[in-house]
Amino acid sequence: MTDLLRLTIATPSTLLVDAADVSSVRAEDESGSFGILPGHADLLTVLPASVVRWRAASGDGFCALRGGVLTVTGGARVAIACRQAILGETLETLESAVRAMRATQLDTVRRARVEQTRLHTRAVRQLMRYLHPRIGPGAVLLEDEEAS
Repeated sequence: MTDLLRLTIATPSTLLVDAADVSSVRAEDESGSFGILPGHADLLTVLPASVVRWRAASGDGFCALRGGVLTVTGGARVAIACRQAILGETLETLESAVRAMRATQLDTVRRARVEQTRLHTRAVRQLMRYLHPRIGPGAVLLEDEEAS
């Protein structure tokens, strides 16, 4: 049994944390919150969107995850793989970073929705011009009154 854990947190594009001086890790899965100390049994679990905390010689660390997979191997290595994560030195800074990132994501989604609507409207107008070439722009399409 070793006295410390090696913690790695990685996204597909970045290795966010690689710390060899970790004394404990706290995380949360569907069954609830749990802690990992050196010598922990091997473990594989799925993490929901949550905050992972760890205590190291250099201080405490916090990471907000948007889901992921946590593995413990050999009682000395904790690895977390996730799609997206944000590091914070304190819970307060982490919270503000998560809020800022969420606001940016919402703005991006909003802009994409507006652009999609604009492109859809343009496509419908072009189809109408193709199907009814004699009707000018801005004309209102009504049923043919003579057919009634």
